[in-house]
Amino acid sequence: MTAFVDLPDVLAPFVAGNRSRATGAGLDPHEYGRVTEPLGSLHDWPEAFAAAGREHRAAGERAAALGRAVSAGEAYRLAARWFHFATLLPHPDRAGAARAAADADEAMDRALALLDPTAVRIEGTGFVGRLRRPAGVERPPVVLVVPGLDSGKEEFHGVTQALLRRGVAAFTLDGPGQGVLAATSGPEPDYHRVVGRVIDALEPRGEVDGGRIAVIGLSLGGYYAAVSAAHEPRIRATATVSGPDRLDWEALPPFVTDTLTQRCAGPGAAREFAGRVDLAAVAPLIAGPLRVVDGGLDVIPGAVNGEPLARRAAQGEYLLVPHGDHLLGNAVRDWLPGTADWLVERLGG
Repeated sequence: MTAFVDLPDVLAPFVAGNRSRATGAGLDPHEYGRVTEPLGSLHDWPEAFAAAGREHRAAGERAAALGRAVSAGEAYRLAARWFHFATLLPHPDRAGAARAAADADEAMDRALALLDPTAVRIEGTGFVGRLRRPAGVERPPVVLVVPGLDSGKEEFHGVTQALLRRGVAAFTLDGPGQGVLAATSGPEPDYHRVVGRVIDALEPRGEVDGGRIAVIGLSLGGYYAAVSAAHEPRIRATATVSGPDRLDWEALPPFVTDTLTQRCAGPGAAREFAGRVDLAAVAPLIAGPLRVVDGGLDVIPGAVNGEPLARRAAQGEYLLVPHGDHLLGNAVRDWLPGTADWLVERLGG
């Protein structure tokens, strides 16, 4: 079987299909065009994006040497995003992907040291993440931001900022098979166990209110968030964005099957994982408030979107943005402000 990166005529659709995701994550659309326009094939993608990350990191180092802390921090933050996007593909160079993920992680740590010195890095069994708190709020509630199959904690800065501006803390994490942990672990269908360990780590901390915790999951992270809400009673409210209700391995496109196969370390484990992604029995177990957000243009063969999840859950509600694509990077204002408000209100913020 031909690998996804070697399929004919796949470069242009992949570049176009990820443009709104990139801009939604904070990459400049003009720079995205400059980086992707010279690509000869998808084999060139990781190095092109990593090179952009190195350029922004070097700019941060120059600014830091001149004592320009804000400029340095912003450059490091941009570097983290570019390094992260270097890891998206099921590319044969997995060592290169691991280096890019580590560079993204390190660059964001450098950014937050300058832009948000109160940010705390917290690691535990099967997770690593950053806790960020809003200024001037004593023991705020906290929302866990859960990434998806090929995303990581460096991608959803816009979600974190929306929560912080509303007086809520955010804990952005990499779990098994995600971000900086992708090189040493595979995806975890029982993600509620990961979330339980995250909450165990957050509850004793005095900086946040461990009794007011919500979760938002994006893409496959929506499935992870729903499973966590069903099995973890300490979660007060849940939002999913572009999350699948069910996956059908036989119908999934090559990008998804190749990515799953790589991250699960083999086709058998990948197929088994995909078979576990089915929320039919899980949805009725979600007792708390649930908001499910989908884009009307988000059509992935083999993936059933979130409407059945919202319908089956006791307090489910469904927001469909007709012109939204996957992750709704082309329609941020149509879902993010209202969803951030929704989470804050259900946490009593």
